[in-house]
Order: sequence, then structure tokens, then C-alpha cells
Amino acid sequence: MNPTPSRLANLALLGWVLALFAGCNGPAGSSATHNPVIPNEASAAVLRPGDSLVVTLQGVPDPASNAVQVDDQGTVSLPLISSISAGGSTPSSLAQRIREAYITKKFYTSLDVNVTVTERFVYVGGEVQHPGRITWTPDLSLTKAIQSAGGFTLYAKETAVSLVRDRKAYAVDVLLAQRAPAEDPPLMPGDSLQVPRSPF
Repeated sequence: MNPTPSRLANLALLGWVLALFAGCNGPAGSSATHNPVIPNEASAAVLRPGDSLVVTLQGVPDPASNAVQVDDQGTVSLPLISSISAGGSTPSSLAQRIREAYITKKFYTSLDVNVTVTERFVYVGGEVQHPGRITWTPDLSLTKAIQSAGGFTLYAKETAVSLVRDRKAYAVDVLLAQRAPAEDPPLMPGDSLQVPRSPF
């Protein structure tokens, strides 16, 4: 018995509905299920622009402590020896370089130098309640940084937050990171987050 035209129409409609349902609930690959792997080219111990330091000179006639900040060029400025490269160094290697600079320029014949990191920051901008810098801690993740900035505004595009590290940008789905902690990238000192505005 051949199916009637109305039965054929019903079968076609059923097939379309099933196909639509399969598209909405299909394999995980049909939508983003993982945030990008963001390379960490340097350890958290390495100094970066924006880090606040205290440089202490000891064993000299005029011992002193100088509060300095690593500038955008990765340098710090100190009395007598002017600027010295700090970005990419560890505090101990920077202390050694400062010591050598004072001795080479004959300001001192010997001295002890200690470099202590006092504050490190990440920066959050765009569609958050309180844009600005946030103090970095070893357990700071992207979602925690957003929370520290007061959370998203009503206009935030939460699925495409830009994380900039070492001058490279990565798009992160924060909603995915909230659902799956393994997808919540840890932040490094100097990272910058930019939350875009949703077009809707």
C-alpha cells in the first residue's frame, strides 16, 4: 500500500523536527566546549611591567630602601645608576644586577641588595562594574578577577572576554569557565582582561 500525500507530508515534517532536535542537542563539537590553552611563557616569579618593588641597599654608609615600579619598558629607576632592566628577571637576579651596577660605576666598593615584590596586578576593563587593576595572588583565575571587578554589566558579552598575555589576545568563554573550573584559566601578573559589549 502506497503512502498518501498527507502521510508523506507528515513523515517529512517529522524528519525535519528530528533533524532540528539533533542539531540543538548534537555532539559537543558543534559548539565551543573548551577555552583556549593560554601559554605561560614565564614563571610567576619573573618580574613584569607594573610590578611594585622595594629595593634595599645595605652594608653601605647610607643604607636606603627605594619603592619602585617596573615601567612599561621593563625598567626600574634607582638613585645614581638611573634605569636598569628588570622585566624578565627574578628578584634575586635583579638584585645582583643592581649590586654590580653600583660597584661598576664606583659608587660603592661593596654592598648588599635585596629586592622584594610588594604588589602585582592584573587589569580588568570594559563591561564590568568596577574596571581597573586588581591585586594578583597565586590563586587568581579569570572568573575570580571578574568577580573582584564587581561582575559583568548587563551589556557584557560574557562568552568572548579577551585575555591579553605577552601581547597576544585569547578569547575566553567565561560562562563555560563558570560551569567547568578546568576551563577557568589561571592569571599571571600583568595579564589584562577586556570584556566587550554585546551587540544585543
